[in-house]
Amino acid sequence: MKSVIFVFAVLLLPASAWAALPLITDDTATQGKGKSLLEVSAIYNEDKSSEDGIAINENDHAFFSTLTYGITDRVDVFISLLYVWSHVQTEGSNITTGGISDTALGVKWRLFEKDEVSFAVKPVMIIPTGNEEKGLGTGRTRYGANLIITKEFDPSAIHANLGYIRNENKIDERNDLWQVSLATTYEMVKNLQLCADIGAITNTDKTSEVEPSYLLVGLIYSANDNVDISLGVKFGLNEPATDWALLPGVTYRF
Repeated sequence: MKSVIFVFAVLLLPASAWAALPLITDDTATQGKGKSLLEVSAIYNEDKSSEDGIAINENDHAFFSTLTYGITDRVDVFISLLYVWSHVQTEGSNITTGGISDTALGVKWRLFEKDEVSFAVKPVMIIPTGNEEKGLGTGRTRYGANLIITKEFDPSAIHANLGYIRNENKIDERNDLWQVSLATTYEMVKNLQLCADIGAITNTDKTSEVEPSYLLVGLIYSANDNVDISLGVKFGLNEPATDWALLPGVTYRF
């Protein structure tokens, strides 16, 4: 089921404290000692596929929030909460599922920076707060880490991520999952940035060797120094990936 892939992708990618909504790829920026960041976003996606000649229409909705706190100038901690609704329609069948999904806890540590190049690592633990029988989680604690590289070019920047998750689960998914992605931002005019993001993740389905991949484009508007408003559109680049998704979001710094 692509709904499981959808939930996992939400947890692995954006829930690891998006540095700049609506991007999935993170950057190396940290909040600074004693400063906080609240990100609130929604995802709406549609996907059409077929299995054994039966047409499947799936609509997924998710609402999540990530709270990040700077314990030093170079180290952040974060928690991300996710709520998911999924509606799957086939010939003569309609199934709707909703509830709390798994919860992510993690740390980002900016290890190095010089000449506008910086590196960070982000270990993460995903706690099984979702019901795996309903497709809202995996039923076991997962853990992993993300390597992040940022290169700044005024007025743009490039970010690269390489991530791994040990996908312990009760639902017969692959255990070793990798994610790679690349993103860029460009300030077109003052307070308005254009962004793009491309990436792929290991398919959790053991029967498939095709890795779901995506392309995302979006805008980030800085209403003031503390508030950003964002909107992104994500497109699936191959059959296992969700066809398309809309990602509105708000970021608040305090």
